[in-house]
Amino acid sequence: MSAAPEKKVLVVEDEADVVEILVRAFKRAAGFNVITASDGVAGLRRAREESPVLVILDLMLPKMPGLEVCKILKGDSLTRHIPILMLTAKAEEIDRIVGLELGADDYVSKP
Repeated sequence: MSAAPEKKVLVVEDEADVVEILVRAFKRAAGFNVITASDGVAGLRRAREESPVLVILDLMLPKMPGLEVCKILKGDSLTRHIPILMLTAKAEEIDRIVGLELGADDYVSKP
């Protein structure tokens, strides 16, 4: 009998405090294996390598903005099926609209 596939969540966020909160929450809630990246380029690479069941993606990241990462992931046949939750401190409606138009599945503002 084979083991159940590992449930991985990728958190792409450059604020260490936010990463820590998300890692604890996902591990506690459902035993997810949480993988992280602190910039857009690393996040893109990790998503392709790890095939997570969910990507939590900050909008404002070093090296490559979250919107660009979202656009690339949703345009790639290997990653387009992965749900993306945009996480950002920017609360303007236009940011939400652009993120959803680029393929994000949902959008949450940081408190």
